[in-house]
Amino acid sequence: MNEILVLYYSRYGATADMAQRIAFGIESVAGCQARIRTVPPVSTVCEATADEIPDAGPPYAGLDDLRECAGLALGSPTRFGNMAAPLKYFLDSTSGLWLAGALIGKPAAVFTSTSSLHGGQETTLLSMMLPLLHHGMLILGLPYSETELLSTRSGGTPYGPSHTAGVDSKLPLSDEEKHLCTALGKRLAETVTALRQD
Repeated sequence: MNEILVLYYSRYGATADMAQRIAFGIESVAGCQARIRTVPPVSTVCEATADEIPDAGPPYAGLDDLRECAGLALGSPTRFGNMAAPLKYFLDSTSGLWLAGALIGKPAAVFTSTSSLHGGQETTLLSMMLPLLHHGMLILGLPYSETELLSTRSGGTPYGPSHTAGVDSKLPLSDEEKHLCTALGKRLAETVTALRQD
């Protein structure tokens, strides 16, 4: 079984919803399974340790989740055109994996959610790719054969799925956004499967 890590941080739930759709796409491919993980928030007042298991939702990610995965989908809400601090904090702890070359050659993709249409979706997706490129991962996007990229009026980019959540962060995923998330998960799983057959 090819296990693909869906790793994300979500503050208000939109990025978590996207992660579930991506996992659905992954599991639509025979022989592939999604492992969904999140990261704890970063304390703004002091160095603190979160409980190992969150009160709700998926477990927190550990370095073994990255080491063991056959591929990665990485998601974050946008913070000033960049990934959220909790996800960056986790990625900053992966230098041991980098030294060991543990992620070299594994396919990876990124996804994001913003409050506004021009809230930095594409810059966030690009910034999330940078540490993955340093790890030697193979970056996947969405091709324009996914025609929802041409018709969406909210989220959706060739760099990866995105979602426009609105100023109150309560807008649900649009049909186009749902499709693009599922399509990315499926593309990631198909790529993992093709690479594992060689």
